[in-house]
Amino acid sequence: MAEFTMELNDEQKEVRDWLHGFAADVIRPAAAEWDEREETPWPVIQEAAKVGIYSLDFYAQQYFDQTGLGIPMAMEELFWGDAGIALSIVGTGLAAVGVLANGTEEQIGTWVPQMYGDANDVKLAAFCSSEPDAGSDVASMRTRAVYDEAKDEWVINGTKTWATNGGIANVHVVVAVVDPELGSKGHASFIIPPNTPGLAQGQKFKKHGIRASHTAEVILDNVRVPGSCLLGGKEKLDERLARARERAKAAGGGERVKNAAMATFEASRPAVGAMAVGTARAAYEVALDYAMTREQFGRPIIDNQGVAFQLAEMRTQIDAARLLVWRASWMAINGKPFTAAEGSMSKLFASETAKKVTAQAIQILGGNGYTREYPVERMHRDSAIYTIFEGTSEIQRLVIARTLSGMSIR
Repeated sequence: MAEFTMELNDEQKEVRDWLHGFAADVIRPAAAEWDEREETPWPVIQEAAKVGIYSLDFYAQQYFDQTGLGIPMAMEELFWGDAGIALSIVGTGLAAVGVLANGTEEQIGTWVPQMYGDANDVKLAAFCSSEPDAGSDVASMRTRAVYDEAKDEWVINGTKTWATNGGIANVHVVVAVVDPELGSKGHASFIIPPNTPGLAQGQKFKKHGIRASHTAEVILDNVRVPGSCLLGGKEKLDERLARARERAKAAGGGERVKNAAMATFEASRPAVGAMAVGTARAAYEVALDYAMTREQFGRPIIDNQGVAFQLAEMRTQIDAARLLVWRASWMAINGKPFTAAEGSMSKLFASETAKKVTAQAIQILGGNGYTREYPVERMHRDSAIYTIFEGTSEIQRLVIARTLSGMSIR
């Protein structure tokens, strides 16, 4: 188990500086254009693939960093560049992690490379879990997967929403209900191969922020996939469902078993917190530079306590958010249980900090901050998503309160 540290080692610093350079030289100059176009920034993703950032190897190296700081460090630097473009670069990782965590060795070897493609033929992947009536309430999921034993195929029907890369991805990973009587314990995940009949893109959402990231509905109409596309395989699924039925029977149907999807979200939330830290830090740096160079009444505006104190508070909250993210990330990689919902704490504080800091940055820039000539306006729009996806701030508070009290607070 790696010791907890608040300092990056030499190798991590080298990676951080490399990512920062890419964010500064490639992502930032393209940010305003792709925000206005509201399209997937293929040229930037291709450039990321050429240098090795958009690749399974890079993502895996950071994911398995035993200090736990690889992923949050990478996310902070990329999202410092621009949230929308960064999400387009890292969005495939959501689906890849789903396969790495639940798939067999054969499934991992077959499908994860197809999610990324290569520098000459870039591909995308999409993770599809949320539904129009089942966002935070995963137990209300309606997408069904029914096994056709005669053909060894699964037939999937339903609608997914808020899917990053949904409909344009080469590979989709879809969560569906296989046993409705088991509620959230009766879910399973499936690979939908490229060009599978019945899968179509539904509505593409025109969003307030992260507009360079493609977000859409995914429609599944009698989608048939081979039995080999069930992540983990049929035998493993049958064993898991049998155990869930036995536990429910022993508890008279009233047992509350921790939802596997929610546990996964809890472990991944520090990464979202790191994204928020990157956006907040970017806005703070713009505001600090502006305050030191903008003059009013013959002196820089940072000479005024009203401005200087805001900047002091902004920096303090950003550093506090980063520390919460690093603590939770270290705990997750080292198997430490989140006994106080530390994962949710990190996301809650970091996401709320991003919204507050970006708003303060606009205030410091005044009228200029309200225009698209300066990036803080875009950063403020982008920051709103952190309090919504991977569990809203209200859900984070609920998770924390339930964990601390041991009570089923509603």
